[in-house]
Amino acid sequence: MKRIFFFISLLAACSTPQQEVETPAEVAQWEEQAQRVTIIRDRWGVPHIYGKTDADAVFGLLYAQCEDDFNRVEMNYINALGRLAEVKGEAELYRDLRMKMFIDPMEMRAKYDESPAWLKTLMDAFADGINYYLHTHPQVQPKLLDRFEPWMALAFSEGSIGGDIERISRTQLKAFYGDEAPRVSQIQEVIDIYKEPTGSNGIAIAPSLTKNGKTLFLINPHTTFFFRSEVHVNSEEGLNAYGAVTWGQFFVYQGFNDRLGWMHTSTRADAIDEYLETVIEKEDGMYYQHGDEQRKMETKTIKLPYKTAEGMAEKEITAFYTHHGPIIRAEGDHWVSISLMQEPVDALTQSYMRTKAKDYEAFHKTMEIRTNSSNNTVYADADGNIAYYHGNYIPKRDTQFDWSKPVDGSNPATDWQGLHTVEELVNVFNPANGWIQNCNSTPFTAAGEFSPKREDYPKYMAPDYENYRDKHAVRVLQDKKDFTLELLIEAAYDPYLTGFAELLPPLVEAFERNPRQKELTEAMQVLKDWDYRYSTGSVATSLAVYYGQQLMQLAREVENRGPGSIYDYMARDIADELRIKAFEQALAVLNEDFGTWKTPWGEINRYQRLTSDIYQPFNDNEPSLPVAFASGRWGSLASFGSRKYPGTKKMYGTSGNSFVAFVEFGDQVKAKSISTGGQSGDPKSPHFDDQALMYTEGKFKDVLFYREDIEQDAQKIYHPGE
Repeated sequence: MKRIFFFISLLAACSTPQQEVETPAEVAQWEEQAQRVTIIRDRWGVPHIYGKTDADAVFGLLYAQCEDDFNRVEMNYINALGRLAEVKGEAELYRDLRMKMFIDPMEMRAKYDESPAWLKTLMDAFADGINYYLHTHPQVQPKLLDRFEPWMALAFSEGSIGGDIERISRTQLKAFYGDEAPRVSQIQEVIDIYKEPTGSNGIAIAPSLTKNGKTLFLINPHTTFFFRSEVHVNSEEGLNAYGAVTWGQFFVYQGFNDRLGWMHTSTRADAIDEYLETVIEKEDGMYYQHGDEQRKMETKTIKLPYKTAEGMAEKEITAFYTHHGPIIRAEGDHWVSISLMQEPVDALTQSYMRTKAKDYEAFHKTMEIRTNSSNNTVYADADGNIAYYHGNYIPKRDTQFDWSKPVDGSNPATDWQGLHTVEELVNVFNPANGWIQNCNSTPFTAAGEFSPKREDYPKYMAPDYENYRDKHAVRVLQDKKDFTLELLIEAAYDPYLTGFAELLPPLVEAFERNPRQKELTEAMQVLKDWDYRYSTGSVATSLAVYYGQQLMQLAREVENRGPGSIYDYMARDIADELRIKAFEQALAVLNEDFGTWKTPWGEINRYQRLTSDIYQPFNDNEPSLPVAFASGRWGSLASFGSRKYPGTKKMYGTSGNSFVAFVEFGDQVKAKSISTGGQSGDPKSPHFDDQALMYTEGKFKDVLFYREDIEQDAQKIYHPGE
């Protein structure tokens, strides 16, 4: 059963109300606040922002972000507010619907009004910093948002890539609420097959394992390139945070201060559930069964303006809600609702307050807010503590149900029973082995033999698989000691590909049972002689990656693969003939694209950035740089997710290692970092690509953390507006 409610109308002008015009008093206030902010740009263009208060620092941080890439700041909020179709057209309608099901401006304004005074002050500064940038840069033409309001910060309160709302399928939303059958283009299917696994690496090493007795920490988010920028933000109220900030947010999402560091990795800890709702249609509306009760569904009229060739149009949809959450699709005779975390004030509070924590007790207190729903957290501090939290927002459930699938919404026993306390979650604190790692994988290998035990926790808390990066991290940490900052860098960029150490021996065995033609024999010998280490000159890396891609495509086509990950199936259960077929296909693709399968990896795997576009164009005839490291799916800790694009034969990276930092905590902080490409999104800026070569070669710049060092290196010192 499905009900679709919509209408479409052409509008004479944009459907959004006229933006409020700034007042002279407002401009005077911005100018006064700007004088309390100093921005120091170092030789790499990294902004070091100093403010008298936290609000001043936030004002300066947003101003500096807009200087570096206003387009990304604005587009993040256009997306968060569900207004992409107003800029990009009808194709984005159901992305907008997905956001607007949860993000209602009226509700966000009310939540802003109810927020504590200190947080409102920061949200005010957030909006003022962006608006002052627009005031002082009249040549900048926003795509849609020419004025920002403080409540907008609540629409984008957690800095992860691919947040909870984005787990909802737009295709299924369209099938339920739309007026056409869902369609998936051929290009989209190719992207899905080769899509790089999202995630990150975090490593913490206790003083007992370091040469100088200081704590070491790796911050290694894997995102789409240029998703975050590198910043340093300070105030006289105790703020002193360095790291990666997601464009348009006022907190450092992954980073460190003078006493401790925090690193988030994507989690599979179950914080989201779907419910099969039994629907009853009555004269006065739609109802659903809950126990012995028939409850009326709430409805919300959602307006979706969108751009057309003739001007603006609008689609209006009636969305349905149960107490579990909005209806997102149909499944058989049931409608499916979804429950997920919706606490933007607490989420913004937690995201900001952790940056100001100065010891483990204070940091743990921020974790007790329990709104970090899509991520794990790796932690280290100058006192020698290391810790790991698997998830943070995890509802209590009845363990008799299988929470990996939609559950019966009519059964009251499936309702959430509050949240688990932080102490009830899968955590690690100062393990005896002296190291912690997480690479978007199971927490039950996070500390080697001292890891938590799976049987001690409900299955929904940690359904994560072990992956090849996880195995690689354990390999470079286990039984090692006398770590230094340089040795941690060496470990994080170790070129061994654990995935192929598992995937290639079964191929060799299958070939020896079924020998083929000479070319296959010659190529197979290259793999047999390989040490599983990538390099730009390695032909074996090219063969292995192309084989892995073809094998994964064939494995996806096999029905009833059974339990476990697709990687487990590829390593152990796939048939000999499919392994050999995948290798033959790999050789054929290499021969067709490059004239020979004997093509070194660095000639194929490239870094290129030609424009400021969020979705980059690629061109084999334009300059690019060779990259040695490979996809994280094959176990490369230094992840570089690359693939071919329309019109290219070479593979270009678009995700993986982005901001990377290595930190040593002690009496003073010592750190090294690199950002993909450079700090600026402007191709005319020297900081558009000044870090690109270092990035591709696994080299790092020294982090300037103390003001005397920053001022000695300063390329520009100014107040916002100057």
